[in-house]
Amino acid sequence: MRDYTRTSLLLLLAVFGLFSSAYSQGYHIEATIKGFRDSSFVIGHYNRNASQFVPKDTAKADANGKIVFEGKTALPGGLYVILFPGNQKMIELIYSGKENNIALEADTADVNTSIKITGSKENELFYDYRKELAKGSKEIEALSKQTTPEAQARIRTIQEGFGTYRKKLLSENAGTFTSQLLKMSADPEIPAAPKLANGKTDSMWVFNYYKAHYWDAFDFSDPRIVNTPFFEPKIERYFKNLVVQVPDSIIKDADLIVKKVSPNKDLKAWTVFYITNQYENPKTVGTEAVWVYMANKYYLSGEMGVSDDVKKRIAEKVATMKDLLVNKTFPALTLTDPAGKKVSVQAIDANYTVLFFFAPTCGHCKEASPVLKAFYDKNKANGIKVMAISTEHNIEEWKSFVKTYHLEELINGYDSLNQIDFNRKFDVVTTPTIYVLDKNKKIIARKMPVEQLEDFLNYYQNKMARKL
Repeated sequence: MRDYTRTSLLLLLAVFGLFSSAYSQGYHIEATIKGFRDSSFVIGHYNRNASQFVPKDTAKADANGKIVFEGKTALPGGLYVILFPGNQKMIELIYSGKENNIALEADTADVNTSIKITGSKENELFYDYRKELAKGSKEIEALSKQTTPEAQARIRTIQEGFGTYRKKLLSENAGTFTSQLLKMSADPEIPAAPKLANGKTDSMWVFNYYKAHYWDAFDFSDPRIVNTPFFEPKIERYFKNLVVQVPDSIIKDADLIVKKVSPNKDLKAWTVFYITNQYENPKTVGTEAVWVYMANKYYLSGEMGVSDDVKKRIAEKVATMKDLLVNKTFPALTLTDPAGKKVSVQAIDANYTVLFFFAPTCGHCKEASPVLKAFYDKNKANGIKVMAISTEHNIEEWKSFVKTYHLEELINGYDSLNQIDFNRKFDVVTTPTIYVLDKNKKIIARKMPVEQLEDFLNYYQNKMARKL
């Protein structure tokens, strides 16, 4: 005879275990906010930066200001925010994913000093740190109004004391998510640098050390770091301040960063997108080559999963840009001038040639043309010529534009056969678009604002002179 009682008991225990497991994987966050009642609150986490907020739950405060956020599905770990009505105030909350039952009380008049946490060692650490930081900052603010040696000495003492406190907190709480966040939010500590022969600090050693250890605090295998506000400003500062803005250097560091973040699939996808996007229309002349490299290596290779339609559009863009990068010879272009004669870019005899792609109906082109004319008048004696190229095909509008803006002395070109796709052939996505070519028709600048032409050419000529 089977022991049905025992079997039923085991089944009951198994079912109870499933429910218990499901509950333990959920979350219960209780907050009592002084001064708020019958109001709606939102809880969510940051996403890569401080302006991206991902809402996860909403709750309404009762008559006593008590709010309860709860659910049966676990929340992803990260740095969370409880947003108040109107989004004017907030309380930050560390959610490690391991402490699922958290309670807090706070007075919005001063969250840092009034907050009380139960059920979360992470947040006790976090707010103890913030209280200590606020205390020192307040005293330094008062002392900074004084100019006495004693006040300055006291400021140094406070700063050193806080540094000691911070090191102790991080050391004693290594392995906590709070410790990880505090490290991520700060710069790497630099040890005493070696001295040069002249006795000065080796600043290059300091730079190289700082760059080499810039990402030490980021555990890219931990998915929680995406749900914090630190990664995007950190990578932005890295490429802006620590990477030489020439294609070879940027590409080397781009591959290095992508490799670092690869344990996190979503962060890798975002990082590749971020870097690629930065160099499609970059602020630094000549760095579009980075976009072409990233597009080829990560998108067209299939490493990053994108739709066939997106891949096709990227491939078309690469095909256009690869021959229009800085240091490439400008492709052959022959047009018709107002007298009906053929004019060729390659036949222009000049030390520097400025190509001004415009549309006669374009408002920005009308604004840019007087600036272009003034630039030409000032610099034509220096062997600089300008070719103004209409991207539209109404001959009367073209001739009228040339006359209205007094561009007759420039080399004017028009696609009389209506055969040229200026977008696909010359990457003229918007007008005006400007290219600058050297004597040999090598591209030395592209997408250059007309207002920067003179400064750029002065810089470039000085740079070339230094090489002689």
